Amino acid sequence: MSVNETRPESMSSFWMPFTNNRDFKAHPRLLVSAQGMYYKDVDGNAVLDGTAGLWCVPCGHAQPKIVAAVSEMVGQLDFAPTFQMGHPAAFDLAERLMDYTNHKFGHVFYTNSGSEAVDTALKIALAYHKARGDAGRTRLIGRERGYHGVGFGGLSVGGIGPNRKAFGPLLPGVDHLPHTHNLGKNAFSRGEPEHGAELADELERIVALHDASTIAAVIVEPVAGSTGVLIPPQGYLKRLRELCTKHGILLIFDEVITGFGRLTTPFAVDYFDVEPDMMTTAKGLTNGTVPMGAVFSKKFIHDAFMEAPAGIELFHGYTYSGHPLACAASIATLEVFKEQGILENAQSLQPYWEDAVHSLRGLPHVIDIRTIGLVAGIELESIPGKPGARAFAAFKQAFADGILIRTTGDIIALSPPLVLEKKHIDELFGKLAAVLKNLD
Repeated sequence: MSVNETRPESMSSFWMPFTNNRDFKAHPRLLVSAQGMYYKDVDGNAVLDGTAGLWCVPCGHAQPKIVAAVSEMVGQLDFAPTFQMGHPAAFDLAERLMDYTNHKFGHVFYTNSGSEAVDTALKIALAYHKARGDAGRTRLIGRERGYHGVGFGGLSVGGIGPNRKAFGPLLPGVDHLPHTHNLGKNAFSRGEPEHGAELADELERIVALHDASTIAAVIVEPVAGSTGVLIPPQGYLKRLRELCTKHGILLIFDEVITGFGRLTTPFAVDYFDVEPDMMTTAKGLTNGTVPMGAVFSKKFIHDAFMEAPAGIELFHGYTYSGHPLACAASIATLEVFKEQGILENAQSLQPYWEDAVHSLRGLPHVIDIRTIGLVAGIELESIPGKPGARAFAAFKQAFADGILIRTTGDIIALSPPLVLEKKHIDELFGKLAAVLKNLD
């Protein structure tokens, strides 16, 4: 057995992210390998991955073509800077990504995570207006219950209270649209719920309050993932696009979760037939193999910078922007999507997935189920005075029973690798139903 498959002698030094560290280290859940649809834990137990890692492994774990591409690149070019120089893979990938978006966008700016992609998009939005001589447009608009990573920009436009409250006032000049979750009218929806499109008109109220001439950009997740799978009402995103166009405001879609097949289409842009001015991505971009993010930009935004005097057009970037290993992983991921029909498999299984999720209706404590693409949110009634405790108990029991789920508050979120088969859906929901039936 290799060293990394044994229990650590001590777990005290690693300060774990978004984790109840004391609880985890008392009862650790340690993963040591992964293949296809399954993890293996430190005790040798198979754990069916119901969350694609952390929304980020659409092609399944240890995908041979991606592993080979990264292995080959690390022996050829382990690192190359992209400040005032470059390497071929970064340019090759950019062209392939433009093809993958069906040329809805003109340019891509590389980052290393979704958080960095969001902060990059917000900075580009501000700098774009300044480059056009419209420097008064500095206000940013997010949405309640939105999640846009953990940078100060992303936290500021994000709208999840616990993520914000410990870090002071954050960025000035930020406002928020209301969230679209309506349990009373839209419970147990399949796809886009019927009620709530009019909530997009709240942007008009914000414009009236601050004036459009002060607003640089609106950023939303097409489907809000980390807050518990909140699906936009029918017509909501189209209306938001209309209002942003009307007032000269840039519209940014945060597709860190929805990008690369999660809705059974390349992006949510394709699913909803709504085109933003910029789009942030990460996660599935490299199948989770190497950290990478990216901002997709319309050509007119990029071109505004290119009209400046000769020199560096945008003073922004990261040491690891366009890292060779990440580029190799992403190129291989795009090839796997095409060669193995990943989207076609997801589309064919979507009805079976949806029926399986909604089969949980009527089980103890289940107060809502919402599905779109290969995503599901299962909302549980909270224990009075203990928000989140019921779903976290389900998470722990599910892991012990051999399935990996994700929880946020009292919502179970599911987003499996897109290479799943019907037998995996049957196993996932068979075991999850048993967990819910015995949950306090």
